[in-house]
Amino acid sequence: MEIYSDKQQITLAIDGLKAKKLTIGMVPTMGALHQGHLQLVKKALADNDKVVVSIFVNPTQFDNQEDLVKYPRTLESDVALLKTVSKTNILVYAPTVEDIYEGHTVSQEFSFDGLEFEMEGKFRHGHFDGVGTIVKRFFEIVKPHKAYFGEKDFQQLTIIKKLVEKHEIPVKIIGCKIHREANGLAMSSRNTRLKPEYKAAAPFIYKTLKAAKEKFGTKSATKVTEWVEKQFAKHEILELEYFIISDIKTLKPVKRKSNKKAYRAFIAVYADDIRLIDNIALN
Repeated sequence: MEIYSDKQQITLAIDGLKAKKLTIGMVPTMGALHQGHLQLVKKALADNDKVVVSIFVNPTQFDNQEDLVKYPRTLESDVALLKTVSKTNILVYAPTVEDIYEGHTVSQEFSFDGLEFEMEGKFRHGHFDGVGTIVKRFFEIVKPHKAYFGEKDFQQLTIIKKLVEKHEIPVKIIGCKIHREANGLAMSSRNTRLKPEYKAAAPFIYKTLKAAKEKFGTKSATKVTEWVEKQFAKHEILELEYFIISDIKTLKPVKRKSNKKAYRAFIAVYADDIRLIDNIALN
């Protein structure tokens, strides 16, 4: 498996593949890979001749520096996991911070037409400027035909689609379903850091989302939200940061339901100091 840490080298390699008329897919990741990531890679391999998997813990999207320091960096085991999918059709791009930011580790400022101010944007200042900066940079370096993102980060997926549209970047963005553990917990690199009692409690998040979906069929968004907040208020160890029902296009909280719109419920929960997010389509 070819592993690149230098942008010039991977650009040359991809130019060579494109000269052979091969299609390129991309799966941007921050490493600490799990089966959820592998599902994205498998989908990308099914659609393209070659797939670039980037492994880079991007400093500009962390509002909490402690979280950045603690984020797992496991390149060796990540590569071993990718080899179980394909040894010949995956290229790994694992750049240094210097290779990406060239001494200026700051975000570009973006407007995503208000998408960036909802949900995560309210709780993680500057996060989506960091996401936009790194994804735009990757697309400039790799120039993939298609790029794959999980729906667990649904707001991020929506924002990246907006980034591509507004900056006229010639890449097709593919959203992929949330991959879950057997107990329903959405797969995340953060799950490995959960203490045993929090790991045991965490499936309550998805269980509550499923119940909220059922209630949304007959109750207002306000009533469903109040119900969810009560469930977490009673929970012994999980702490709700937010639960919001939003229009999937604008991500704005729903005030009154309409049969003509699609809605999704979004949740962020603290399991001790680990922040877990999840979401579910409601209609």
